[in-house]
Amino acid sequence: MRRTVFNSDHEAFRQTLRDFIETEVVPRYDQWFVDGQVPRDFYKQLAELGLFGIEVPEEYGGAGIDSFKFAAVQTEETMRAGVSFGAAGAHVALGLPYLLELGTEEQKRRWLPDFVSGDTMYALAMTEPGTGSDLAGMSTTARLSDDGSHYVLNGAKTFITGGVLADRVIVCARTSPPKPDDRRYGITLLNVDTTLPGYSVGRKLDKLGLRTSDTGELAFADVKVPVEDRLGEENKGFYYLGMNLPKERLSIAYGAYAQAAAAVRFATQYVRDRKVFGQAVASFQNTKFELAACQAEVDAAQAVADRALEALDAGELTAAEAASAKLFCTEVAHRVIDRCLQLHGGYGFINEYPIARLYADNRVNRIYGGTSEVMKMIIAKDMGL
Repeated sequence: MRRTVFNSDHEAFRQTLRDFIETEVVPRYDQWFVDGQVPRDFYKQLAELGLFGIEVPEEYGGAGIDSFKFAAVQTEETMRAGVSFGAAGAHVALGLPYLLELGTEEQKRRWLPDFVSGDTMYALAMTEPGTGSDLAGMSTTARLSDDGSHYVLNGAKTFITGGVLADRVIVCARTSPPKPDDRRYGITLLNVDTTLPGYSVGRKLDKLGLRTSDTGELAFADVKVPVEDRLGEENKGFYYLGMNLPKERLSIAYGAYAQAAAAVRFATQYVRDRKVFGQAVASFQNTKFELAACQAEVDAAQAVADRALEALDAGELTAAEAASAKLFCTEVAHRVIDRCLQLHGGYGFINEYPIARLYADNRVNRIYGGTSEVMKMIIAKDMGL
């Protein structure tokens, strides 16, 4: 399908990334899958490749490119190879926007160089064991000390991508009670050093998919967070979270489209090589029809994802448009990957084959970043319903 979203710089980056994946990731990926995370030193390799600093201004050690398109290329290439970069995506997609948009000049100079170099890895801690999508109902608290020098953080978080290996975590905590007419008021963002006394990592969760991306439980027991490590204004954290949600949802939509495209690629290769009843599976009419239908869906998802990507780079992506892209692309990926696994027969159920891992990885797309049901609510509200 013809595309205009990428230029020659993006394609040069794509080739560099593809070579890196083939030499540095594919040979090691099976072990990472077994371990349930990538080695910490791998993040340094990604940093040396420049992946953490693309959108970081030059004065803080980055490339200063205000575009999400290079991240989109990275998504396409990792999915194409059937691999992932562990929690590196969360480091950039979930951590960086808050540092760039909310950080003071002093904070940016203190934090961003180590962010770019991979010396400090970030995670974002929103979800709690009892709240799920209801972020306004969070019970983690941060009480300002009597002398105003620090916050005393108490509570717990769960499903934190990159939380096991993170050096700093942006924690959402309640600093004031909600207002009678505004449950969202009273939440504050704190950039928490994971070496502080009282900070602890609980279980590394055993997930169905995304097994190379560490996901953990966090606990805070009277953690003293310096007041200078607060991001943005006090009690406005919920509104800050909403600022990044369209971009986060586009990222999930793009990943889902890329997964669907990869599934068609894996299935096409498999049916050409696999023989049953004396002929290649690809020669059967049902196989051709199934893959043709899947390709048509991938083409449609690519168009939706690319349109949203262009809108994001232009600063025009709305919450409803991002929700629509996420809903459509994740539902397409669900259907396409399932059909492509079916074409693998029994081998599609074996983790040795990338389609099996892709099937498991894909399932969370309709949950995190806002469930499909939440996306429908956002779209319906935008329709005036």
